[in-house]
Amino acid sequence: DLFKEEGYDHREALFGVPPYGGKIATNVYYAGGDMCNDSSLPDLEFPSPFILMVDRGGCTFVKKVRHAQHAGAAGVIIADNTCLCRDPDCTPPPPPSSSDDTSSVLSCETSEPIMADDGSGSDISIPTFLVFKRDADVWKDRLSNNQPVQVEMQWSLPISETTVQYELWTSPGDALSRNFLSFFQPMAQALAGSAYFTPHYHIYDGIRAGCSGGDNNNNNACPTLCTNNGRYCATDPDGDLDHGISGADVVTESLRRICIWNYYGSTTTTTTAAAPQQQGDGVGNEFWEYNREFLSECDNADNFSNNNCIRSIYETAKIDGTVIERCMKDSGGLEGDVPNSKLELEIKAEIERGIVIIPTASVNQAAIRGVLTVNTVFDAICAGFSSPPPICTRCQACPDPEQCVLQKPPPHKKGVCPTQGGGGGGSGGGGDVVGRTTVLGSTLLLSGIFAGMYLWQQRRNQMEVRDEVRGILAEYMPLEDKEAEEDQML
Repeated sequence: DLFKEEGYDHREALFGVPPYGGKIATNVYYAGGDMCNDSSLPDLEFPSPFILMVDRGGCTFVKKVRHAQHAGAAGVIIADNTCLCRDPDCTPPPPPSSSDDTSSVLSCETSEPIMADDGSGSDISIPTFLVFKRDADVWKDRLSNNQPVQVEMQWSLPISETTVQYELWTSPGDALSRNFLSFFQPMAQALAGSAYFTPHYHIYDGIRAGCSGGDNNNNNACPTLCTNNGRYCATDPDGDLDHGISGADVVTESLRRICIWNYYGSTTTTTTAAAPQQQGDGVGNEFWEYNREFLSECDNADNFSNNNCIRSIYETAKIDGTVIERCMKDSGGLEGDVPNSKLELEIKAEIERGIVIIPTASVNQAAIRGVLTVNTVFDAICAGFSSPPPICTRCQACPDPEQCVLQKPPPHKKGVCPTQGGGGGGSGGGGDVVGRTTVLGSTLLLSGIFAGMYLWQQRRNQMEVRDEVRGILAEYMPLEDKEAEEDQML
């Protein structure tokens, strides 16, 4: 009677590795607490695979899930301990009897909890859902009475019959996007013609934030954080408002990357007399090259806004800097109290899509959760096809799809995952599983090595015995025919 055709309302963690396009269906067991202390781990003995239900509170979500992962759980359900105020089943607190009465402190949450990464969640490889209190209490009651409950955790994405659209919402100052931007280019190339990328940049609306105003010299309430006299702002990535990289630098670099993508990657053609626009291919190799080189050479306090460094990256990535600078200027520029059309579009799109966490990747307009890695995004893209392209068929099931794409096995090995190692920068994070051919080859190789070692050791033992016997015999009789006697001892 717990079954719901439409499923249960839940929220997904922003860490871990969800199996997009797949599901986990198995028994769920209640940990009987918050799993904040790993001393409880030895007491958890459930038949694998299992999903573990853990109480919210007491420590970070990441810590709970890490302990559950160590206990062998395939997934985690966080049971919320506070109801949402909008929930009709949530009992409101009684009115206060006096000004000193604290019994009416709000006992419900006005906003939904966000299961964010505490900064240490890169080792979490299992998925996590949060189930709201009204449902979690029912589940816990059943489980506490030793009644079996089976849960299906499913990760479905909107399916595309033709091409998959994937996006990344990020910021030039975001450290969590670095590896993805540095290493995803080969995957984007492999998906060319089947999947189209669009980058977006997180810009604060300075007018709504109260930063706008002052004169046209950017003398506003947030001078180092904003451009256009406080209209467009970004957080200071190094936390030092007086030195290093400023929020205004981040806004400037965001606009530059928007223009690079629009010219080299965007499949939408918009041409103006001042800034001609070519039609991109949805891959934008120049965009990826620019990001990788910028992160390598210019992503530091000395060079982030250094024009010489940026011009050098233009040249390396084969980007027409004149076109890009013209695009930045013609969209409204970054000086004076004037709007910038491209930055306005980013703010509008972010509001419409409800983006609140940076970085956020999406496939077919559905946000994907977990750690932003090359393999996570590739897996989600492949799950968005009704008929996956060959690169997905060949590499999605591999323990490290990135290495599969990079190594490009010959035609006679289609469907066999390549061995790990070699090229790619170590960004994907697969497992330690190798293909059947590799296992067989390794087994044969090891067998040959052990056989050789056995023969060598046997020969060595024989020589040692022979030398020892010869030494004994030499004390009693002369060895005139050494070869004949050696043959007799063997």
